[in-house]
Amino acid sequence: MTAPSGGVGPLIDIGVNLTHESFTMDLDAVLERARQAGIVHQIVTGASLEGSLAAAELASTNPALSSTAGVHPHHAGGFDASQLPAFEELLARPEVVAVGECGLDYYRDLAPRASQRQAFTMQLDLAVRAAKPVFLHQREAHDDFLAILRDYAPRLSGGVAHCFTCGRRELEAYLELGLSIGITGWVCDERRGGALRTAVPHIPIDRLMLETDAPYLLPRDLRPKPASRRNEPALLPHVARAIASLRDEDTPALAAASTRNARRFFGLRTNADERPVG
Repeated sequence: MTAPSGGVGPLIDIGVNLTHESFTMDLDAVLERARQAGIVHQIVTGASLEGSLAAAELASTNPALSSTAGVHPHHAGGFDASQLPAFEELLARPEVVAVGECGLDYYRDLAPRASQRQAFTMQLDLAVRAAKPVFLHQREAHDDFLAILRDYAPRLSGGVAHCFTCGRRELEAYLELGLSIGITGWVCDERRGGALRTAVPHIPIDRLMLETDAPYLLPRDLRPKPASRRNEPALLPHVARAIASLRDEDTPALAAASTRNARRFFGLRTNADERPVG
């Protein structure tokens, strides 16, 4: 894949699955394409204890990476209190900047819903103790998700609705709780992204952050499409342009706001010497 020209200014990808097996053979090239496209920092997602350990180890090797530590609702059935000390150790590491990916997923139901709710509350408790923000997942579980989160919101050090794909009703509820909103290439899908495309203009600029969720969610309107159909962080400028167009905003200004928001939210160091290429 040839990275598209950045041209939008420094960007932070707040959600990328760099430990996914699809990146095993060419991770260095993926990171270089991201750099060339203007991506100055990436948050590597943890979705299980094993995955969170791998994400933290990867992040520890590269100052342009940080990571999260948590249990995705798909893996909630295998999560219990015996794993909490390991997560607490992870969250004490400087490269681990948030708890998650955690939440509820009633769309696939790969774990019992009761287990999902229990795992979610345990991780919210963990976030309160660690004083770190939460990286949140919700799909087809809005009411239960909101009911649980509402009890914790006053005690949390922030939260971001990762890969938000919903509409105005859900957006307003999350904004009322003080959440930030992470937008992916789902916004580029005219088939499934209609509700999201309608909601995007109503996200306050100081709550908006950008992400690819790579290797998932390759933008549907990308031309030409990579032969592998794999998404990667170098494509984040494409997502930024799509969002700016929907909001009738200048793309570099939107990119600058997202990057500023991500630095503040995750407590990332600002490096005045960063000079992204693109």
